[in-house]
Amino acid sequence: MKSEEELLKAIGERLKEVRVQNGYTSYEDFALEHGLGRMQYWRMEKGVNLTMKSLIRVLTIHEMSLQEFFSKGF
Repeated sequence: MKSEEELLKAIGERLKEVRVQNGYTSYEDFALEHGLGRMQYWRMEKGVNLTMKSLIRVLTIHEMSLQEFFSKGF
């Protein structure tokens, strides 16, 4: 079983993957376009400062369910 740190890092990597798949090459552009704090979103992609509320907000922007998000690589 993965440690908490490994899981958070994997979630961050998955967020980045989804962002890039949706055409956003820059985390800054994505954050600014969707009213997210630039540094807050950067921390999410790094697996730091991640709450379920924040994750759900980002997945809503991507029109993706929690099931879809976690179906790959978890």
